Amino acid sequence: MAQITANDITIEYEDYGDPGDPAILLVMGLGAQLTLWPIELVDALVERGFRVIRYDNRDIGLSQKMDGEKAPGIFKLVLMNRLGLKPRVPYTLSDMASGCSKR
Repeated sequence: MAQITANDITIEYEDYGDPGDPAILLVMGLGAQLTLWPIELVDALVERGFRVIRYDNRDIGLSQKMDGEKAPGIFKLVLMNRLGLKPRVPYTLSDMASGCSKR
């Protein structure tokens, strides 16, 4: 496995296949590690001529863990959403997309 640091956040990733081939980025999400993508799937995609990259989001697996307030669990988030309440979270999906570690 390898790591890359961008915007002061270190992310663990694995890269398979020829770097010159079209890339497929496997995004696992909701607290799951990159290892949940079956290696058989990765191998099959590489055999079909793709470069495959799978990674751990921040706070997951071997990627950097963020300090401070932790996000509530998925069931609490769903309940809060249904009640019209806004949860306090250390970062949002928009933050992740922009590379910010905190709001």
